[in-house]
Amino acid sequence: MEAAAALNESGAAAPRLSAGGGGGGGGGGGNASLELSSRPPAPTALNPWDVMLCVSGTAIACENALVVAIICYSPALRTPMFVLVGSLATADLLAGLGLILNFVFQYVIHSETVSLLTVGFLVASFAASVSSLLAITVDRYLSLYNALTYYSERTVLCIHTMLAGAWGVSLCLGLLPVLGWNCLHDRAACSVVRPLTKSNVTLLSASFFLIFLIMLHLYIEICKIVCRHAHQIALQQHFLTASHYVATKKGVSTLAIILGTFGASWLPFAIYCIVGDPDYPSVYTYATLLPATYNSMINPIIYAYRNQEIQRSMWVLFCGCFQAKVSFRSRSPSDV
Repeated sequence: MEAAAALNESGAAAPRLSAGGGGGGGGGGGNASLELSSRPPAPTALNPWDVMLCVSGTAIACENALVVAIICYSPALRTPMFVLVGSLATADLLAGLGLILNFVFQYVIHSETVSLLTVGFLVASFAASVSSLLAITVDRYLSLYNALTYYSERTVLCIHTMLAGAWGVSLCLGLLPVLGWNCLHDRAACSVVRPLTKSNVTLLSASFFLIFLIMLHLYIEICKIVCRHAHQIALQQHFLTASHYVATKKGVSTLAIILGTFGASWLPFAIYCIVGDPDYPSVYTYATLLPATYNSMINPIIYAYRNQEIQRSMWVLFCGCFQAKVSFRSRSPSDV
């Protein structure tokens, strides 16, 4: 992520955030993005990687804005499950807007301070997105492990506490580079994502690995619970029906897809942030960052648009009516 050159009022070249290394916007030969520079201003060529990030951000913002609008529009979508989905959609919506603003501030509005604020905004938004995914995983686990007491007020309080903690921590992570933990005045401390320092991205990557391991453990436990329930049903009916087998297999496969999608999106970028060197070509940073943004594009499909309650709300919202002949089945948080 780069920001364009800026001139101060006296006409001298002011320090700016831009792609390092040799040459222009191709992204293949320069250093990782967001590098501090004080070279004379030159016409800024559009980097195709930045364009793809902006397009990705636009798609993310549109998808998740629709989810947020549906949840806010529909009074029926007020259960803890949809509060979590709304939190995830809001975080992804902010992340999409952050990608768009980063592009605008990079090529249209030239300000080092604003660019730094945009980086902090993106860090906070993506951190809130990942944290909301963890909260959804915890909620799914609780809905199965404590099925009898799940719909109590205690669960609602637990969900709200989780979300408050997730957004609070995410906001703190986003404020760190804004409040001084950046490499604007110490290029040797820069990471592959300038102006974040190496220690900053190491902290972010370590946090991601921890969340990923917790999610992996919880989804393994969910699979065990699902298989145990299927086995208990089989004992009660003296055999495992084909429908129960198919449902169990589908549930486990869906969990694997959810976790696999999350890992495939974020793991390459998290690993590269640790092992990468700021002198490496910027194409490596872009090539690992772009798939990470795709996770925010896939999230509404997995967690919102597949849900039949949201499908019904979309039908009402866009058609202004509800046809009784269209069958919708209410889904619980444990449905995957």
